Amino acid sequence: MASQYCFVLVNAIILLCSLCPNLSLAKETKVLGLKMNAIDGCWRWNPNWRSNRQQLAMCSVGFAGKMSNNSGKDVLNYEVTDPSDNALNPQPGTLRYGATMIRGKKWVTFQRDMKIKLEKPLLISSFTAIDGRGVNVHIAGNACLRVFKATNVIIHGLRIHHCKSQPPSTVMGPDGLVSLGGVDGDAIRLVTASKVWIDHNTLYECEDGLLDVTRGSTNVTISNNWFRDQDKVMLLGHDDGFFRDKNMKVTVVYNHFGPHCNQRMPRIRHGYAHVVNNLYKEWTLYAIGGSMNPSVKSEANLFIASQQNKEVTWRKDIVSNSWKFYSKGDIFENGASFVQTGQGGAEPLYNKEQNFQVVDAKSVRSLTRASGALTCTKQSRC
Repeated sequence: MASQYCFVLVNAIILLCSLCPNLSLAKETKVLGLKMNAIDGCWRWNPNWRSNRQQLAMCSVGFAGKMSNNSGKDVLNYEVTDPSDNALNPQPGTLRYGATMIRGKKWVTFQRDMKIKLEKPLLISSFTAIDGRGVNVHIAGNACLRVFKATNVIIHGLRIHHCKSQPPSTVMGPDGLVSLGGVDGDAIRLVTASKVWIDHNTLYECEDGLLDVTRGSTNVTISNNWFRDQDKVMLLGHDDGFFRDKNMKVTVVYNHFGPHCNQRMPRIRHGYAHVVNNLYKEWTLYAIGGSMNPSVKSEANLFIASQQNKEVTWRKDIVSNSWKFYSKGDIFENGASFVQTGQGGAEPLYNKEQNFQVVDAKSVRSLTRASGALTCTKQSRC
């Protein structure tokens, strides 16, 4: 009996030792990704993130710049305690009350894990940070989020899915009742919004798309999100006839696209997008597409093609030299290819607070390892 016990123990030790290198490698990969990710490396090392949530606001990069207007002593801390929703008469304790009704700067957190089913689209007002760290928050099953004529907005750490289209309706907005036309089933839609940062969310399976940036919205950073299980993923630009979107500037960085994403990662009209250090897994129709002479710099991304389609890009219009679809430092696997268009490099021309170091595409798997809503506990780093 003792010899059998020793034999089992020895085998267990051998098995554990054989696993240690893999465990060490996984930890090393996580640490490496954290060091290289300009956003996560700014705050995720801090085990006291819960008592210093506003640190996050100074970690954004890209066209949104630093979200300094969302931090400071004048920020109201608001906690969501009630998952219910009333679109016409929002009640204290609900997400709609905090995100829509409270004026001025506010940092919205959640008391516990929640599943929130919104009656109607939620209009997020200016100077709002919605912070889902430390809990598991789902917004799902009906209407979802809209940033309408607002600025200085952070959306972080949410799981948004199964959003449904909505008929014309009336909802409470920051300045009273607002009449909305019919709404497509998007997870997040920006309408005439500016300086918006969308970071570390998990978005999937919505009726229309996952993220729309439309009607003159600009200075937007979309980072560290996980987009999966969706036909139309991300739309930048309202329609071909909306020329105000020529001023649109969007940074798409450190995101994970896939599995099961078909198209629009992003699809851009008129404006400019810097698409950098993202992981693309097996698109079906295309990954990056556009119309109306947009400019796109695809930089240091990892494109892993599906068996159905190898080409990354798609263009609706007759292409002229005014188009700039430009690839620099991208890595293409499984036969992926990128047809470039136009002359020049379509540089983002970031200012000092927007700028960040682009990482070699060989490290994209590590960079995007933690994409999506994070699992954060009280006594540890996220």
